[in-house]
Amino acid sequence: MTRTTQDNAEHTARSYYDSDDADTFYSRVWGGEDIHVGVYDAPDELISVASARTVTRMAEVAGVGPGTRVLDLGAGYGGAARRLAAAHGATVHCLNLSPVENARNERMTREQGLAGRVEVTTGSYEDVPVEDASVDLVWSQDAFLHSGSRDTVLDEVARVLRPGGQVVFTDPMAVDGLDQSSIQPILDRIALSTMATPGFYTDGLERRGFTEVRFLDHAEHLATHYRRVREELVAHEEELSSSISGPYLTAMKAGLQHWVDGGRAGKLTWGIVHAVRA
Repeated sequence: MTRTTQDNAEHTARSYYDSDDADTFYSRVWGGEDIHVGVYDAPDELISVASARTVTRMAEVAGVGPGTRVLDLGAGYGGAARRLAAAHGATVHCLNLSPVENARNERMTREQGLAGRVEVTTGSYEDVPVEDASVDLVWSQDAFLHSGSRDTVLDEVARVLRPGGQVVFTDPMAVDGLDQSSIQPILDRIALSTMATPGFYTDGLERRGFTEVRFLDHAEHLATHYRRVREELVAHEEELSSSISGPYLTAMKAGLQHWVDGGRAGKLTWGIVHAVRA
């Protein structure tokens, strides 16, 4: 990817998430503290409960414990960071592109008495303002898909991790081998030409010297999550219309349905990628 492509992707993501419409939608509909896909025990479970379960599952995979130095790339509202700090004793550096989301993260972190354990920085995961080999765990949830240069992201992950450190992340992905023109409405929605695949991430980590690389496939939760978000949006559309514009609501309902359809058709996948830095 060229620098122009990366810049365009960053600008698109920042402009989208910083809008009043998006901030209201994600904070009131998507789950409050989280902006990521949930792991569902029941098809009609609360989005917030399923989203918290994703954090718990990832923390178990990575073995997060007291003193773990975590770098959360694309931290959103910081829900995962606060859980890792409060429940697991970790210290977390949140790096996120959106000043609007970061301001909400900082406010909620202060309110929960975690300002000493959770740090928030505005910046890009393609140019991470962290020293080499200084992090125990790189964490990310459903953020890398917005990158215009995912290879650069993986380079940065490898750079900041200490030897023996771990990376654990989730991302909505296209299945390996898919003709991605068949998911063009989704690509248009995220303003990029491709989505990553499980093979892209696992092969990319192995090429960078990571070991124990694995993809834990939880594809069934992707369509469930987007369906649940759309259901909540439709159920509360009348009250939301006073604070979210009509065109945004219309476009969001259509966009969410594309994700549901892609997941149900077996074109999309989602899960936990985990690896250890050699």
